[in-house]
Amino acid sequence: MISVLVIITSLVIIFFIVFQKRKNKLLLDRIKQQQAFEAEITQAQTETQEQTLKNIGWELHDNIGQLLSFANMQLSILKMQVADDVKEKFKDTSEAIKESLAEVRALSKTLNNEVVLNIGFEKSITNELNRLKKMKFTSAELKIIGNKVDFKDRKHEIIIFRILQEFLSNSVKYSEAKNLNVILDYQPNYLIITATDDGKGFDINEIEKGSGLINMKSRASLINAHLELTSQPNEGVKLMLNYPL
Repeated sequence: MISVLVIITSLVIIFFIVFQKRKNKLLLDRIKQQQAFEAEITQAQTETQEQTLKNIGWELHDNIGQLLSFANMQLSILKMQVADDVKEKFKDTSEAIKESLAEVRALSKTLNNEVVLNIGFEKSITNELNRLKKMKFTSAELKIIGNKVDFKDRKHEIIIFRILQEFLSNSVKYSEAKNLNVILDYQPNYLIITATDDGKGFDINEIEKGSGLINMKSRASLINAHLELTSQPNEGVKLMLNYPL
């Protein structure tokens, strides 16, 4: 009887262990499937956003750009037909149209992922900072530390660039900052990106669930990067992105 009880008890224990392992495996598989599904959704959203941005870039460059060029040409023709004392009054309007045309063309380049890939990751960041500097900032600088390492997947260049664009866009809209700084620190296994502004900052607990931050974090998770945003009132905003090379 003792032997029978030992055997039955052993079988029950073995059955329980096997059942628990199978249950844990099913739960783990379900979690992996959910993560894969969420990654696919994020990837699809990102691709849709990129296509939308590309279309907007084309529209800005081809349609709005042409309209501004036509307006500038018409203004030049009109300027030739007026008296000399009136021509000076056309100067400010002409300059405004030229600046608008340059801004539209610069913006259209940053919205088109093919252009970003063509001119390169670092150059695209420099162009974006120069564009913003002309708009409202006293300084907008890019600093590069270490030797550049090429991305194994060039799509990741676009994703990181869009994260930086989101941060810089928020600085333009909300920060009231005067200075922007972006640092690319190339280390043996990681690219550490730091972006800061010297604006009014905010309480991170109040903004944690904002769509902009969620968008940046979802993009970062898509490329297995760690993103951290820190800020305090009157102390600006700091973004750190740790991307595995």
